[in-house]
Amino acid sequence: MIRLMPGSPVPDLEVQLVGGGTWKLSDQKPETFTVMEVYRGLHCPRCKVQLLDMDHKLPRYSERGCIAIAISTDPQDRAKKTISEWGINQLSIGYGMTIDQAREWGLYISDAFQEKEPFQFAEPGLFLIRPDMTLYSNVIHTTPFHRHHHAEVMEAIDVIRARDYPPRGSSMA
Repeated sequence: MIRLMPGSPVPDLEVQLVGGGTWKLSDQKPETFTVMEVYRGLHCPRCKVQLLDMDHKLPRYSERGCIAIAISTDPQDRAKKTISEWGINQLSIGYGMTIDQAREWGLYISDAFQEKEPFQFAEPGLFLIRPDMTLYSNVIHTTPFHRHHHAEVMEAIDVIRARDYPPRGSSMA
């Protein structure tokens, strides 16, 4: 399994967007961070709560100099349903992340055990990526449970900015 290290470069990522167009990480120019939420897909009710929270807080991310996106391994039709059935209003939804790309990002991969699940999909992860495409921090999950709250993520961003707090966890010693 690949392990991304804080302060190290992250892989570039390109996905299609619901509504048209392509999103490429290296094209993003945030003042502070690109906030990239990888969600399990349309089948996940916990992801719905997570993405609605992120969608509602999008203006607050923007105030902090952040660009936010949610991405899944879902195909286009399921990603479109995510927006329409969940009521996502502002948040950019990327789709078609491959299993290989998910592995490059250190995400866990699950096989379906329920009929509503895709054959394989990525488990959740949250990434704070600096404008120079280095990892500031990440949170990787193996299940849909015990997720972060976006208010806490923004509080952390405020502390990082106010104190010029360095990324942690990169020591190999």
